[in-house]
Amino acid sequence: MIFEFATSQRILFGPGTLRQAAPLARELGSRALVVTSGDSSRAAALLSALDDQGLAHVIFPVTVEPTLATVRQGVVQATTSRCDLVIGFGGGSALDSAKAIAALTANGGDPLDHLEVIGRGLPLAKPSLPSVAIPTTAGTGSEVTHNAVLVSPEHGVKASLRGPTLLPRIAIVDPELTYALPPDITASTGLDALTQLIEPLTSIRANPLTDALCRAGIGRVARSLRRACTTGKDAAARADMAMASLFGGLALANAGLGAAHGLAGPVGGMFPAPHGAVCAALLPHVMNINIAALRARRPQSPVLARYAEVARLLTGSECAPPEEAAVWVLELIVELKIPRLGAYGLTSTHIPVLAERATAASSTKANPIPLTLDELSEILARAL
Repeated sequence: MIFEFATSQRILFGPGTLRQAAPLARELGSRALVVTSGDSSRAAALLSALDDQGLAHVIFPVTVEPTLATVRQGVVQATTSRCDLVIGFGGGSALDSAKAIAALTANGGDPLDHLEVIGRGLPLAKPSLPSVAIPTTAGTGSEVTHNAVLVSPEHGVKASLRGPTLLPRIAIVDPELTYALPPDITASTGLDALTQLIEPLTSIRANPLTDALCRAGIGRVARSLRRACTTGKDAAARADMAMASLFGGLALANAGLGAAHGLAGPVGGMFPAPHGAVCAALLPHVMNINIAALRARRPQSPVLARYAEVARLLTGSECAPPEEAAVWVLELIVELKIPRLGAYGLTSTHIPVLAERATAASSTKANPIPLTLDELSEILARAL
């Protein structure tokens, strides 16, 4: 077996670790672009600490999932402000924006020069500006991944900038930053984390390191997501979900994903739908279709045993068959009131183009079995 494992240079995890952000950032630069999610008031403690360290900073808020235009504007802001450091503080949109801005400020050019699928796919040859990633949700794991997902409205898809230079220098995961998240965001981001644990475990690129992370993360989601949604300040539940999100990021960056993310990209590119909620709506149906396809075309595949393992981790039953994993997830998304895809304007007429676009997505290529257009279409139809 040959595999590679790459991640951020330094990871700090635990309650209160935000207090270490400013002194560590000061070691990396003298003027920071601070990329925040929407209302920058949530970053007040961080900004005050940067002031105390004498670290000049400029705020760049990202109010929606980052587009190519968002990143272009951020690069202009970083360049004109002479920033030599980028700090991402927020959800996945802020962190992906920060990583993309750090990379393109250093490398120059346009996002389309480097984007996968819709762009030229040129490598990012120069090191990014140093970046610090501080997640305030427990879902994306973007603080430890080497890609940044951007929306291209003109192409109707999401695509990634990808390369080792996008890895943050420092990732700071402080569960206390998630205590104030409302239940709906806790649910959708938490189910995104679960998707990013199940898909790498069943990916064609799975390896022993990521397997261990996925198994540990899935158990944490199973015991703690409901509690985090109902009692936001449950410290143990929030720590579990922050850890699960971190493990999911480490796993997806080194083992790939699958059809849930392969479909979520086109859906998110065409409709104003939150990424985590889309992944959640798709996940149980992807699992069922994958299991059925494996039973029909590869009945001896070891991935069936992996789905059975997921079922045991989620249900606590040692004799749970693979299909029980999908049942458990479907019941959970109903309980947590995750919207169906139709809530975002998707109808059956959109299914053919979405399924076609999913076949070109990089995430789909790691799915445990190649799915036909009919199977991808069936997943979307079940999630409507």
